[in-house]
Amino acid sequence: MQSQLSQALNGLSDRAKEAKEFLVQLRNMVQQIQENSVEFEACLVAQCDALIDALNRRKAQLLSRVNKEHEHKLKVVRDQISHCTVKLRQTTGLMEYCLEVIKENDPSGFLQISDALIRRVHLTEDQWGKGTLTPRMTTDFDLNLDSAPLLQSIHQLDFVQMKVSLIHRAQRSGTTASSPVPAPPILQLEECCTHNNSATLSWKQPPLSTVQVEGYILELDDGNGGQFREVYVGKETMCTVDGLHFNSTYSARVKAFNKTGVSQYSKTLVLQTSEDTESEEQTLPFPVPLERFQLRRMSPFSSTLNLQPSFSGRSYFELRSSSHPLSLHSSLQSLNSAGCNFETQSAPYSQLVDIKKLVAVAWFSFDPGSAHSDILFSNDNLTVTCNSYDDRVVLGKTGFSKGLHYWELSIDRYDNHPDPAFGVARVDVLKDVMLGKDDKAWAMYVDNNRSWFMHNNSHTNRTEGGITKGATVGVLLDLTRRTLTFSINEDQQGPVAFENMEGLFFPAVSLNRNVQVTLHTGLPVPEFYTSRASMQ
Repeated sequence: MQSQLSQALNGLSDRAKEAKEFLVQLRNMVQQIQENSVEFEACLVAQCDALIDALNRRKAQLLSRVNKEHEHKLKVVRDQISHCTVKLRQTTGLMEYCLEVIKENDPSGFLQISDALIRRVHLTEDQWGKGTLTPRMTTDFDLNLDSAPLLQSIHQLDFVQMKVSLIHRAQRSGTTASSPVPAPPILQLEECCTHNNSATLSWKQPPLSTVQVEGYILELDDGNGGQFREVYVGKETMCTVDGLHFNSTYSARVKAFNKTGVSQYSKTLVLQTSEDTESEEQTLPFPVPLERFQLRRMSPFSSTLNLQPSFSGRSYFELRSSSHPLSLHSSLQSLNSAGCNFETQSAPYSQLVDIKKLVAVAWFSFDPGSAHSDILFSNDNLTVTCNSYDDRVVLGKTGFSKGLHYWELSIDRYDNHPDPAFGVARVDVLKDVMLGKDDKAWAMYVDNNRSWFMHNNSHTNRTEGGITKGATVGVLLDLTRRTLTFSINEDQQGPVAFENMEGLFFPAVSLNRNVQVTLHTGLPVPEFYTSRASMQ
């Protein structure tokens, strides 16, 4: 019995020793939890403070717009008060003079000036015609802050990433899951597309999958074959990623997660953003078979994914697994099996595309977010005018850092011979002066007779020939040759306006209330430039 008790005590001693070690581990976990809590709270506070700072900055910007609207309304009303006061003083003076003339006792003297006075009285009365005594400005502020999307985003703010971390911890600790891990999502190729420098991706769960999914993680590489990084975490099954590089190849993949764990990655989708260069020296970063350019996608997105050489934009995609790329033939089979409608033409796989046959274009509109508050937008932000007598600047939504780009602006309205300016600018250009007044803009300003080039308030190359209603101004930015050229009614206006153009440029216009213009993009390069380039 003593021997049995001794053996039992040895076993119990081992358990007591394990319990002491476990208690030490638990106490260490308490300390670690406290430290992690402080660190996590600090991180959360910093993130929320950053959101609050961003909201305060936006608040200041919106208040600035309200103040500008306030100042504009006061200026218009005060100008009308001043104008009306001067006119009333003149009218009152004329009335007093006429009363004195009526009292004149000399009939011959009265007859000599009566006709002229009667005409003057009628003329003054006509000057007080319709609209003169109507306020030019309302007292209401036609501004309505749309805060609903932001409030919805705030309500949806949650610890999605924390869920994934908990899942990983549960997997590491060997916790048994009550439900299976989700199946890898399927990228819906018929809804994935690129447009200019943006990419839209869509995915779904496999049709026969019944596993509950709590969210998705979309990853994108850097466009140079680098590491993947998370660009979206949430419950949605579609995401548009903006601000990508032109003429770059991106790989995208997505995975699903629930409380049990994280799924495997979907097959990788390779997308190429639109071409934005037409240079004889430019070569593709990888061989692209001509067969791929003869692939024509028949879908609502064909305007952004039309791959024929005759189409001015270019993008392509290739489906591949995580371990090895599929052949083009198997890619087509996968695409067709997914329900896409494709047409193909046979061509040798080794035959490569001549990039010089591709015309580089980009489609864009004016950007209300960065424009001066006096700019008025219409026609899906393609048409702009202004409610101020002073020049105000508006930029295009798309910036260019390389390639050949051409766009036109048609003059819809041109009153009282103003000087609108057309060109390119940095994103931080001054918005309340004529384009070209500072060192952040390169422009041509033009009236009804002649034009000038202007940069940093330096006026050069006066050229005969102006604009009227119905005229067309062309802007050609060639960042391969680093030049900026202008045209009026398809004829080059003056010499090459600016050279040594480097950096990121946005299409820009400055105008006042006497001008209205409409933007036209996605245009071929004009003949005067292509013929000159071929001669060079």
